[in-house]
Amino acid sequence: MNKVVKRILRYLYYFPSTFCNKINYFFKKVTVGKGHETKGLLCIKNNGKIHIGNNVRINSSGKANPIGFGDKTYFQVFKNGEIIIADNVRMSNCAITSQTAVKIGEYARIGAGVKIYDTDFHSIDPYLRTSVPEGKPVSKPVEIGEYAFIGAGSIILKGVSIGKYSVIGAGSVVTKNVPDGEIWGGNPAKRIGIINSD
Repeated sequence: MNKVVKRILRYLYYFPSTFCNKINYFFKKVTVGKGHETKGLLCIKNNGKIHIGNNVRINSSGKANPIGFGDKTYFQVFKNGEIIIADNVRMSNCAITSQTAVKIGEYARIGAGVKIYDTDFHSIDPYLRTSVPEGKPVSKPVEIGEYAFIGAGSIILKGVSIGKYSVIGAGSVVTKNVPDGEIWGGNPAKRIGIINSD
């Protein structure tokens, strides 16, 4: 089967979800740049702000990236929160929740099954957590730098800043800031190397 036929079949396969995503963007008030492409249906809950930049590619389907770390991309934004995805970002089957702000820099790569949370979701105080209404959880902004790469299955927690060019190994739990050009991995993640750019 030649490349042209494959491209046509791929377009036809993803056309229904592409059409539904456009409707979803409109009703969920998501702003989208030029050249955006999504494979599969996104799950969006937006009570704040979501902006997707130019030439962003998002996989939201097990078929689009069948490596076993989830099969959809989820965006959840609480009131006053925001998700800002800069130009030329690529992401697969990940989940992002914002109560304050999650910002992803240009050319960043977010691997399959990555979870990015800028909130604890629930108070760590047991009395606040079980009160009605529940006490407000702690929330701090998350920022992923330009050209950063977040390996599959990693979790990025509140208040974390990941530097430009940095790499997070697959399955890591990142609780601290990562400087520019470093390789971190593990649970909790720590520095395991540096990026040598010639």
